[in-house]
Amino acid sequence: MARVGLSARRLVLAGAQLADEAGFEQVTVSALARRFDVKVASLYSHVKGTEDLRAGVAQLALEEMADRGAAALAGRSGKEALAALGDVYRDYAREHPGRYAAARFRLDLRAAAASAGVRHADMARAVLRGYDLAEPAATHAVRLLGSVFHGYVELESSGGFAHSAPDSQESWTRIVDALDALLRNWPAD
Repeated sequence: MARVGLSARRLVLAGAQLADEAGFEQVTVSALARRFDVKVASLYSHVKGTEDLRAGVAQLALEEMADRGAAALAGRSGKEALAALGDVYRDYAREHPGRYAAARFRLDLRAAAASAGVRHADMARAVLRGYDLAEPAATHAVRLLGSVFHGYVELESSGGFAHSAPDSQESWTRIVDALDALLRNWPAD
């Protein structure tokens, strides 16, 4: 019988907290069993295993970032929307480093299609509406934004910019300016 008070949602939330405290790679069913002072087997009625738990944390992170992104984009367009979306990812990674890492976890096709990951692509496309890009340029631009935003966050969070001038915020501002200029002047096919 499952321990009273445990649920899949509670385990995912505890996994997310553990990810932020110790790193996403530390999120395992065994670690949560220790945290809740229960036997590992008692968690299997709520999650299928570590991969399932990690997928739940990834889906939670994607949902949280999508909610923040939707709020940040409301009423914005063009460069202002571009900066707002990028800032959502940077801020989330600072506040929740383990959850941010979880959002990069590869979900199976069905889980990915049902996740908030779709909303992230939709938000990027909403930002790009201000730049009037037709297909396939719009898809290329969505991929560019993801690469720049997430690549910058990964480098920044790993300390890649900590030992040189100028300050990473100054570089971030210039990068957003450059992205805006590129998107306004997208090369023709």
